[in-house]
Amino acid sequence: MASHSTVLPPDTDLSLVADIGATNARFGLIGPQGLIAAEILPCAGHPSLEAAILAFLAAVAPDAHPRTAAVAFAGPVTGDRISLTNHPWTFSREGARRTLGLERLEVVNDFTAVALSIPLLSDSDRIQIGTGTADEHGTIGIIGAGTGLGVSGLVFSREGWIALSGEGGHVTMSPITERESAVLARMRQHFGHVSAERLVSGSGLVNLYQTLSELDGIEPRPLTPADVSEFAIRDGDPLCTEALDMFCAMLGTVAGNLALSLGARGGIYIAGGIVPRFATYFAQSQFRHRFVDKGRLRGYLAPIPTYLVTHELPAFLGLQAVLQGVAPVSP
Repeated sequence: MASHSTVLPPDTDLSLVADIGATNARFGLIGPQGLIAAEILPCAGHPSLEAAILAFLAAVAPDAHPRTAAVAFAGPVTGDRISLTNHPWTFSREGARRTLGLERLEVVNDFTAVALSIPLLSDSDRIQIGTGTADEHGTIGIIGAGTGLGVSGLVFSREGWIALSGEGGHVTMSPITERESAVLARMRQHFGHVSAERLVSGSGLVNLYQTLSELDGIEPRPLTPADVSEFAIRDGDPLCTEALDMFCAMLGTVAGNLALSLGARGGIYIAGGIVPRFATYFAQSQFRHRFVDKGRLRGYLAPIPTYLVTHELPAFLGLQAVLQGVAPVSP
């Protein structure tokens, strides 16, 4: 996703949207007719959120002066000062608004923005994994692996869909098999508390590969998340395959927990940048089996559908809804 410099008519009413993860920052410029320009910038290449936004505007529309902005940030959104969980960026809401010359700046958790996109997705923006039928106004759960693990939910009300804001990716991970117990025991030696994010994320996929290698007495290679999934699917590498299989199964466990916690009769949506890279493999994995494998509550979970979000920029849809004032967000 990249854009060339755009010439805009004077006094064009513009809004900025930004989806900020720990690795990449996705920016978009929205005009009266919709998305004008979009670009991905590496977070590591810029000292601050404000610097990255100014670099984006300078590259795609040097004369642009957006009046409003909505930013989705991968970290807790409380108070004026906000920090990324897995990257050093931190900023003041009011300070950023003044620096960027904005009349209005909205900031939400990144998965709150993704949650707000769910009612706006078309059938072509999602793939159903397994069986199940959604209740039209049933609560919806959203979970997704990127650099970290994002979690949110949607609750229907008379005002429309209300997005929940939380940090569910940091719940304590529970093992199901003996092999998973061994992995978590080893990881506790490194991290103390082992959250779901330590396993079910891009960094988690690498953690799984490295830990499985250590358990088998094999020196792990310096692999990226993309390496692990590619070597598993293309080459059939045994440790990479086991890591990827465990990742998919553990995601099913956490997604099933979320469905039980929320009573998510409207379905569970898998978002984030990791899983769509191996969608076919994921559909055939243990994900759905683990999702429903909750003992006496299997019958409760079996009718709940699970979907993989394939839309490239779902957070942008949610952020536009925030700016339009049609998307309530819980405190």
